[in-house]
Amino acid sequence: MYLLTLLTLAVLLCSSSPVSGGKVLVFPVDGSHWVNMNIIIKELHIRGHEVTVLRALDSWHIKPNSSHFKTITVNSSTGFSEQNFGSFVTRLLKMRREGTSFWSFISLVPNILTQWYFMHEQVLQMTEEIFEHKAIMQKLSDAKFDLVLTDPAFGGGVFLGHRLGLPLVFNVRWAIQSEGHNVIAPSPLSYIPIPGSELTDKMTFKQRVKNFLIYVITCIQFWYIIEPNYKPFAHRHFGKDVNYMELFQAADVWLMRNDFTFEFPRPTMPNIVYMSGFQCKPSKHLPKELEDFVQSSGEHGVIVMTLGTLVEQLPEDLTEDIAAAFAELPQKVIWKHKGKKPSTLGNNTLLLDWLPQNDLLGHPKTKVFVAHGGTNGMQEAIYHGVPLVGLPLLFDQQDNFFRMASRGVAKVLDYGTVNKDIFLDALKEVLYEPSYREKMKKLSSLQRDQPMKPLDRAIFWIEFVMRHKGAAHLRTESYKMSKTQYHSVDVLAFLFGTVLLLFTIFLSVGKCIWRRMFHQRKAKKE
Repeated sequence: MYLLTLLTLAVLLCSSSPVSGGKVLVFPVDGSHWVNMNIIIKELHIRGHEVTVLRALDSWHIKPNSSHFKTITVNSSTGFSEQNFGSFVTRLLKMRREGTSFWSFISLVPNILTQWYFMHEQVLQMTEEIFEHKAIMQKLSDAKFDLVLTDPAFGGGVFLGHRLGLPLVFNVRWAIQSEGHNVIAPSPLSYIPIPGSELTDKMTFKQRVKNFLIYVITCIQFWYIIEPNYKPFAHRHFGKDVNYMELFQAADVWLMRNDFTFEFPRPTMPNIVYMSGFQCKPSKHLPKELEDFVQSSGEHGVIVMTLGTLVEQLPEDLTEDIAAAFAELPQKVIWKHKGKKPSTLGNNTLLLDWLPQNDLLGHPKTKVFVAHGGTNGMQEAIYHGVPLVGLPLLFDQQDNFFRMASRGVAKVLDYGTVNKDIFLDALKEVLYEPSYREKMKKLSSLQRDQPMKPLDRAIFWIEFVMRHKGAAHLRTESYKMSKTQYHSVDVLAFLFGTVLLLFTIFLSVGKCIWRRMFHQRKAKKE
């Protein structure tokens, strides 16, 4: 029996394919984007790869020491410090709360654009410091990395990958230009809604006009924020013949953090790999005290509320309204909340500085998830089949929740106008209208029904790029074409000119023949 066991182990060892650990350089984006990037990094570490993460001195979530990656800290700022970004978020939310008119909304735009301009500027300054730091560049060159893994919401990783001559893999939902698909895949405005338009893929004429106008506004924002930062940087470091947009479009693989349970149907590309829900996993047992609280809810179940990592606490008046609404429900409530305890807090509500979100969403007694609309929370809610009450606060959160509402799995509230009664009515609607839960269970079933786990698929493609030194065969070369070539304007002009020339020749020949015949007839008559 002992010999048989040894023989079996020997056969298994010989038949298994050898694993060669690669070297991955990561240029991440801080904040909530780091949360999902860190999941990929941990999995790469587990599979034997060596990961090095570039971080700024003022990094918010990216710590200088980790058991699963090395770090190189740059003595620079990216504008993502907790203090700077937190104060911007607080100021923005205060402005939204104080005014809800159209003109109040318009007044927010310059603040948002100025902050985005500053953040892009800071990231490029950090990248420039890396380029000019001979010791760091020598260290990066000597390390012989296999690829650069980056989030293209900012362009530092793209420029660094080009400077080092390494294959590029994106962990992406947003690129500097727009939503990731719009940068690389055909995106007809007739049925591809621009993010923020709150439109579906089925548009009326009026909606298509709205979609087009929002596209124009998006282009203006792009010219204001991106062009003044990225174009001079690319020309300064790579030459005036280098188009920075092409550096993004030349990425080998785009690991897309969504799929078509969340996205509307649209054209895609061979090097776009969907990994929606890659951060999701089966729930684990709750700590005893938390489990006891959940079980005490009986048949009524539990409501979970958290507003992510960017917003520590809401304004006091809104916090009081939310607590008062919760107090009128028979359900138990677990609320991630920091700051002053609301005076209206009911006995059914438990306040926590931190909560195990995935494990709570996977608990059978969880009935509703009150969330801000970050992509990570949306995907976990879909995975566990928990309907949503949305309180979108910033950035893409409104657009994310619109997609959930369009599928009938979420009730979305306006942060500027929400009060106790509105919040309570929304909770009751999602709690007691069965269609919300039924439709979310259907979405969950669709998301889970895949031939392999999304995280495994993401790691496979990262390793694929390592093995083959890129994935050029999956990349389209269309990004190198001018708009005239891409839309075949030159071909249409040539064909039109050819037809026009032939038609002109035909008319001229016909005219000559007619004149000759006319003169011959005239001569015969004379």
